[in-house]
Formats: sequence, C-alpha cells, structure tokens
Amino acid sequence: MKTYNDIGIQIPLLQLPKPGTDLTKWAVIACDQFTSQPEYWQKVAELVGGAPSTLNLVLPEVFLEKPGEAERIQQIQSNMQDYLEKGMLQPFEGPIYVERSVDGKMRKGIMLCLDLEHYDFSKGSTSLIRATEGTIVERLPPRMKIRQGAALELPHILVLIDDPRRTVIEPLAAAKKDLEQLYDFELMLGSGHLRGYAVGEEMEAKVIEGLRNLARPEVFAAKYGIGQEKPVLLFAMGDGNHSLATAKAVWEKMKAQVGMDHPARYALVEIENIHDEGLEFEPIHRILFGLKKSIFEKLNNYFGENFTYKPVPGAEEMVKRVDNANGPKQTIGIAVGGKGFGIIEIANPTSNLPVGTIQACLDAFLKEEGAQKIDYVHGAEVVCSLGTQPGNAGFYVPGMHKSDLFKTVILDGALPRKTFSMGEAKEKRFYMEARKIF
Repeated sequence: MKTYNDIGIQIPLLQLPKPGTDLTKWAVIACDQFTSQPEYWQKVAELVGGAPSTLNLVLPEVFLEKPGEAERIQQIQSNMQDYLEKGMLQPFEGPIYVERSVDGKMRKGIMLCLDLEHYDFSKGSTSLIRATEGTIVERLPPRMKIRQGAALELPHILVLIDDPRRTVIEPLAAAKKDLEQLYDFELMLGSGHLRGYAVGEEMEAKVIEGLRNLARPEVFAAKYGIGQEKPVLLFAMGDGNHSLATAKAVWEKMKAQVGMDHPARYALVEIENIHDEGLEFEPIHRILFGLKKSIFEKLNNYFGENFTYKPVPGAEEMVKRVDNANGPKQTIGIAVGGKGFGIIEIANPTSNLPVGTIQACLDAFLKEEGAQKIDYVHGAEVVCSLGTQPGNAGFYVPGMHKSDLFKTVILDGALPRKTFSMGEAKEKRFYMEARKIF
C-alpha cells in the first residue's frame, strides 16, 4: 500500500460487498446514533432480516454496556470472519470519492486511511490530526473491546480539511463522469442516497498534491494569521471522535508487539471539506434521565446570581428564543418533565460557548448522582419529547458556525465535548466500506 508519511495518509485496501448484495440492507447508520431510541434499531433489524448487513458487524451503542454485550461482541467478530471466508466481501485498492445526498443537500468526501502516529487526542495536542472536542477516556475501554480482535474496521468517522479554494475533493466531483462508479443506492429509513466512485492514480496524485499544499507551513500560517512556528493542523475531527481515539488507543497498546507496518497503525475515514455547501453543523443537545434531585436547585447553586430562568409557553417559543439569542448572556432552552419549557440565561459564562457552560454544571450534577444518566441527541423534537417525560430534563443548546472550527481549535484547543454535529441523526455516515485490520 502507498503511504504519504509527510501528510499522514495511506491509500486504503478496502473490502466492499460482493456484486448482487442488497446495499440498502447492507449499509446501516453509525452505531452512536439513536442511542435513546431503541425502536429505530428494531426497525433496522426488521428491515435487514437475514440479509448480509453491516448491522451484523457493528455494535449499536444502544446495546453498549448492557446485558449480553460480551456475547454480541463475540458474535460480531465471528460474523466478520464468516463474511470474509464466504466471499461476501471483495477487495478494492484505492481511494473512493463519495457523494451523500439527503433532504436536498449533497456533501462530498474521499475515503482514505489516516496514520495514527500523526494523531494525538490528549488535551493541548498540536498533532497533524487533532480532536476538535474533549475526549472522554473513560468511554474508550468498552469500545476497545470491540476493536481488539476484530478482523475488520467499518468507519463512521468524518474528518475535516479547511480547503477554501476547493483543491482536494471538489475536482473529483467535476471529473466523476470519467470515474468508475462502484455503488449507487438508496439508504434505509429516509436517510437519503449514497454513491461511490473509484479514484484512479492520476486523480489520486492531485488529491495528494492538494493536501500537501494545505500542509505547507507558510500556507497554513497565512490562512489563520499566525506565525509559521505553529504546528500545522491538516485534519480536524468532525464525527466519530471516540472511534478514532479508540483506534489510537488500541494501536498504542499493540504496536510494540506487531511492529510499525501493521494495518492497525492506520484508520479508515471519510475526509470532507468544511467549506462544502452540503455540510452543516448542528448543535448536540442534552437529556438527563432519572432525575434524583432538583435540576433547578443545582442550576441556582452552581451559577448563583448569574443564573436566571423564565418559563415559556411551549417548545416552539423555547427554540425560537435560543436560536435568536444575542448579547452578553448565554441562552439555553430547558424542557423538564412536569414543568414544561423555559429559558435559562447565564451571565459571566465560564466557557465561550453555551454548551461548554452548561456541560460543566451537568457534569457536576451527575457526579453528585443527581440523575441516572445523560445522553446526547440531535434535533429539537427529540430533546423536547424526551425532556418532558416524567423524571427527565432536556437542554436545547445553540450551535456554532462551522467557519469558526479550525481557528478555534488552533488557538484555543479542543472544544467542549459534544459541541457540534455534522448534520442531524439521519444524515450521519452509513457503514459501507470495510478494511482488514488484523
């Protein structure tokens, strides 16, 4: 396999479903979606039935750390071997240009492998590949159990480049009529359409040239108005932060035994341009389940005189107030079982972003066992419907503009965890391509 160490890239050797596979049943959404909506995954299972599917090769996080988890992981790893031995997967070497269409929007990407030696998810990292949000290291061990001993990786990781001149991915879109189409199908449950095209050697060389230019220190420094001594950030995490961190943790654990040429040194990802018109940042909201103490008492005690609360007549008004808020105070919506909807305002906030300010309070509340658990969800409808159920509380937070991401990470470091999402739940990446890692 070709590697480009200076930009942390390897050209992948992929495993694609054999011709004749029902791809609508084959591809399923990222495992970290719909974690509080088991009915979604029940629909997926019913739709797939006994057909070959990536559902049999991943562990939806709705089942993570639940009874039967060990047996599920063992079955997943067995299924991987079975699919390989029975020829259900066939090798394909080279990058793939990907188009994902949903709700009238289309975003473009390219499948490549990233070198985990160029990635560091620790706080304050200045590596070529960086986390954009705080990584919760406690979340890694259960995910490492799945990757360790697995024959295949199936990525839902989306990684961003900051390419305002559109030199890396967009030329592939312009040339797609000359590229071999590898797949073209409708995704399940209203999640749009997916197409993939083989990227030949000539176009591959142009992709590498474009990435190398973005990584030139003088180009990087001029773009952000910083000194050339600042380490280059070429790849910033978009979605799948903990998945890439898991791959890194597994690699660090095993590399002394297997050597530096092992395939687990690399992780398969889809790279997208943050300037893609089809790419939108959506906020990630919070739900507390099983309240054991008063959340309002906690908010009052935590923020003191900086905290104010105003009830509003309904969900629509709450969303409108948050989305249109401006001024020095940070505004967050709240939906509480038995109390309805309201607006929280926080003066003199501790974080530049409202999501960071409220997360610190919720972390403290959970540490005091004020609630059974927290979940992170997409969309106003979900946060309102779940938040108003008895014993729950939902927090509706404003989003951040995608153009702020790279410079914020370069100057300030990683954002608070679960700050943004690239699209809503149904827009997330579907598992399609696989890659051998053991």
